[in-house]
Amino acid sequence: MELSATAYVILGMVSREARSGYEIKVLVDETTRFFWAASYGQIYPELKRLAEAGLIEGADAPRGKRKRTVYAITPQGEAALKEWLRQPPATYELREEGLLKLFFAGVLPREEAVEVVRSMRGYRAGQAEQLRALEPKAREKEEAGEPFPLIVLRGGIEFNERLVEWCERTEAELLELDTPEPSR
Repeated sequence: MELSATAYVILGMVSREARSGYEIKVLVDETTRFFWAASYGQIYPELKRLAEAGLIEGADAPRGKRKRTVYAITPQGEAALKEWLRQPPATYELREEGLLKLFFAGVLPREEAVEVVRSMRGYRAGQAEQLRALEPKAREKEEAGEPFPLIVLRGGIEFNERLVEWCERTEAELLELDTPEPSR
């Protein structure tokens, strides 16, 4: 069975503790969404596929009158997760709409092109700040013997900080360029 990236996200999220689909989504939103998001529309069909494949098991765990199923990884699921983790990443893709817009910004007046860079800088500065706010929780995990969330978090902070610095240099460079404005 070919597994999607979302399937591996789910296997990772239930590898330490059983979780409901809702709890998986909340955890994704608090952690991996900064570099790998997953929506409810992806999570719930994958939960069903993973359960049918015997990689996770669901158990009823209602809360009050609300129906709730929590999923735990099976030995077969743990083996699939470990096999995937041991393979080199197949994707090294960065999707940054700001860079895409900047690539084509030669058709804009200079100030409008610079605004693309300013917008990217503001967004990335905000992302770095959001990630810094997660550090205490990640440090707790590190102290509990799980260093990898903090390592990845620091990578995300540094990535965003470097992009902010690049935006600052690029803005200055664009403002100093002595090239004619587009004639459209």
